[in-house]
Amino acid sequence: MNEFSLIEKYFTWKNSDLDGLGVGDDCALVSVSSQQQLAITVDTLIEGVHFPIDTTPQDIAYKALAVNLSDLAAMGATPWYFSLALTLPSIDEQWLKGFSQSLKALAQQHNIYLIGGDTTKGALSITINATGMLRKNQALLRSGAKVGDNVFVSNTLGDAALAWWQIQKQQIPSTSLLAQFNCPQPQVKLGQALLGIANSCIDISDGLEQDLSHILTHSKVGASIDINALPLSAEVTVHIANTQDWCVALAGGDDYELCFTAPKTQMDAIQLIAEKLHIVITKIGIITEERGLEIKGLEGGCQSYQHF
Repeated sequence: MNEFSLIEKYFTWKNSDLDGLGVGDDCALVSVSSQQQLAITVDTLIEGVHFPIDTTPQDIAYKALAVNLSDLAAMGATPWYFSLALTLPSIDEQWLKGFSQSLKALAQQHNIYLIGGDTTKGALSITINATGMLRKNQALLRSGAKVGDNVFVSNTLGDAALAWWQIQKQQIPSTSLLAQFNCPQPQVKLGQALLGIANSCIDISDGLEQDLSHILTHSKVGASIDINALPLSAEVTVHIANTQDWCVALAGGDDYELCFTAPKTQMDAIQLIAEKLHIVITKIGIITEERGLEIKGLEGGCQSYQHF
């Protein structure tokens, strides 16, 4: 049983009175008026699982909030507020100062406000519950992909996964790779810009192959993508050339970029968004009627990140 079958079996309850969207997307949606919805998400980071033991408190704080902001971005939501549950093995004021300053800086950058939380003693873990705002029925969902849509991803894939691969090999990643691993840039403005343009969207946290497959499952469609169309940094390109390991780009996870689908008629609009936000958006494939994910040019398979 993996994370998703566990959730499906034990925690996907039918809430007939819920005006919104429950379990199964990047955020839950709860209507608060005839015109507005809350987008709500929660993520936990655990020392030794989601970040190495020697990670700085600044990077831990940044990533803990960034991964939640990425979920809001995938729905096109505007960040509003968050709460923090912090479990600490002991009180280290120097550590707490660095953690607090970094958390505050990223929060201010995205105009999201800390409103409360909980602290307790134990093994180091950080849980953040974040909430954003949307106009009702305007959210980007995993279930909206249409046959004929183009499939896109933002920026490059595999940098964070390559950094983690190198850390596990007791190698020292470059500054740029470490930055992608420790301080991913949540694509909040991109998600907002895609409202009314994209048909579906998801953030790439568990690897492109697995996360795109969530879109396909929820939308009841298939997709064909080209391995050679994936946007890669120079370092990931060299790694793949030397090892033939495409899994860092397809299944490594921790990219926190957006994967989305949009009609072919929106190509010009998407190019304008990329230029305005100074990011790279790459078409990697197309949505098909036949179910499943076809990856052209890939020999063998990849195992995406699994929590269990």
